[in-house]
Amino acid sequence: MSSTLKTWVEVPELSDFSIYNLPFGIFSTTSKTKRIGVAIGDQILDLNAAHSLRIFHGLNIDKEILVNDYLNDFIALGKNITNQVRLIIQEHLCDDSSPLRKHEPFIEMSDATMHLPVKVGDYTDFYSSIEHATNVGKMFRDPENALLPNWKHLPVGYHGRASSIIVSGVDIHRPNGQTKPADEPPVYGPSQRIDFELEMAFIVGKQSELGDAVTTKEAEDHIFGMVLFNDWSARDIQKWEYVPLGPFLGKSFASSVSPWVVTLEALESFRVNGPNQDPEVLPYLQYEGQKNYDINLEVLIQPESQNEASTVSKSNFKFMYWNMAQQLAHHTVNGCNLNVGDMMASGTISGKDENSYGSMLELSWAGSKSVKLNNGEERKFLKDGDTVIMKGHSEKNGIRVGFGEVRSKLLPAK
Repeated sequence: MSSTLKTWVEVPELSDFSIYNLPFGIFSTTSKTKRIGVAIGDQILDLNAAHSLRIFHGLNIDKEILVNDYLNDFIALGKNITNQVRLIIQEHLCDDSSPLRKHEPFIEMSDATMHLPVKVGDYTDFYSSIEHATNVGKMFRDPENALLPNWKHLPVGYHGRASSIIVSGVDIHRPNGQTKPADEPPVYGPSQRIDFELEMAFIVGKQSELGDAVTTKEAEDHIFGMVLFNDWSARDIQKWEYVPLGPFLGKSFASSVSPWVVTLEALESFRVNGPNQDPEVLPYLQYEGQKNYDINLEVLIQPESQNEASTVSKSNFKFMYWNMAQQLAHHTVNGCNLNVGDMMASGTISGKDENSYGSMLELSWAGSKSVKLNNGEERKFLKDGDTVIMKGHSEKNGIRVGFGEVRSKLLPAK
């Protein structure tokens, strides 16, 4: 990636949406129906308006694909087209004589409403941070043998609930369900241990056929881009229900995603080596090259009626033990088919030190200690009225590519 691109668009210095990024999303305004936009600085380029200026004239893209409730149809055009669209936009935003400068088909972000970027047909949640899995194992199983026997041999995952994935800005209610007090029968009521999980998710950009397996070498051809992902969790409901089949109501009530999809191509310069995998994985999970990405992550909690949010965690996507190529290879090794728009979440992303733990479960060590906020308040788990904000960005050699944020407020139980 060149560090010499100069755009005529005014882009704030620390904007996540630099000329090197150009993520895709779905927006609307009071005068425009849902449609595809590209983020640049504090503005959105209306892709349909840009199309009407004939800057994509050789690509044969129908207007119906661009004025659309979701990105799925656009993504399904394939990377040969979508990458060209992004590069053409990048070129025009650096060309003073571009018709985009003359006609200015831009909308201020503050005037737009962002929507869920893709129609999610299926959603899988992995469990791919060794630090997180170790912490949970120490708390609930065996401090000496925290990881289950399968954990270092395959990317553990479960099929989640696609219908309750929501876009940033949509608030959620504290869920009700069964919990089990110590030495007492189960009771019904609002969860008392609502938690966030700091995750990232990738969006499938190319389908596979039922019965076919996608290799680690082919995997990135099937990944369009990434979003921030907050996998809300009701820890007390989860603890009682998860044996023997795993998460259900403790997870399915909501997962929040950021609205801008950052393409894998925009993240190319931020590839890094992943952790050493020992023991050696089976051949279908082996891979070549750098498959991890250096993405700085941050979680903040903003109490109700407070203007200030407190940072409670700083982590990084590069810590992931199992990378996206391995996750996709394992997901399909049995012949499970992929569809465009499927979403695959990473699982909680924790680092080695306590400040990098990606959930309140770990930060409070299952409620045994408190996390202090800037205003003097303390948290073991989330309180009604708390807004959870997650941010993520990559930065190298003066180039910044970011995801914006995903935020949602926890409302009282219904």
